Amino acid sequence: MNKRTEVAVAVITRADGGFLLASRPLGKPYAGYWEFPGGKVEVGESAHAALVRELDEELGIQVTHATPWLTRHYDYPHAHVTLSFFRVSGWRGEPQSQEGQTLAWQHANSIDVSPVLPANAPIFAALGLPAVYGITQAGDDPAAFLPRLDAALANGLKLIQLREKSLPPVQLADFARQVIARAHAHGARVLLNTDIALAGRLGADGVQLNAAQLGQLNVRPDLPLVAASCHNAEELARAEALGCDFALLSPVLQTLSHPGAPSLGWTEFARLCANRTLPIYALGGLARTDLDRARDHGAHGVALLRSAWQ
Repeated sequence: MNKRTEVAVAVITRADGGFLLASRPLGKPYAGYWEFPGGKVEVGESAHAALVRELDEELGIQVTHATPWLTRHYDYPHAHVTLSFFRVSGWRGEPQSQEGQTLAWQHANSIDVSPVLPANAPIFAALGLPAVYGITQAGDDPAAFLPRLDAALANGLKLIQLREKSLPPVQLADFARQVIARAHAHGARVLLNTDIALAGRLGADGVQLNAAQLGQLNVRPDLPLVAASCHNAEELARAEALGCDFALLSPVLQTLSHPGAPSLGWTEFARLCANRTLPIYALGGLARTDLDRARDHGAHGVALLRSAWQ
């Protein structure tokens, strides 16, 4: 078996959501292709240390805040690589080409440089996922929830899970139509909880699978977005194998709905997130103000129930 080369990769992000790409200089494999900045991890060096060193050498910047994000394994003809992606949100200095590469700030929905290294396609898709995932709480009165939905959409919410287990099927379908229409008018996406057929029939953007479905399905549902609700390493591994776009991992902290129930805590959450190939949202007892803490522990973002609609 060929040895894998470990590479630390930087997703340098600005407040407007832009991220930095660099073209590979002449003399390197895939010269002229665009990639995220980074480089090989040296013997005895951590991925984070390699990231800091490489960005200083390549771009002349000093990293002040970088959080672990995704891991990607890819086999090129010339090398088998393990790519450890970090989100870099703090640095000193202005990125400048130090090795003859061209730099370009890009956005996930409007990448205008090419060609791009093929290993990065799933990373662009993950960057298109917002930091906050709102889970509906309509209860027995869907009509009363709609103004709260409209307010959240007007305030920028872009990803919603419709999860209303108490609604009868006909009422659920009617409510889902209204949520999807309102969300799409704001450029937001909606996933239905567990009901693959209804999601396809109503034109939802995807489905949120539960743990039981993860254990039963052998083929990814044919929908644009497929997410999984996970609680342990086995379920996360199953979500990766099924090709899910992202996962929820819960409960991170104690919740109002399940007082006294066991929770993961941040240390265990970070352990479960480490070296995963799909973005993971932290769920359970969290608010928007927990986003930075969640990302520091390897999360892509936070999934919110009550606080998503406040």
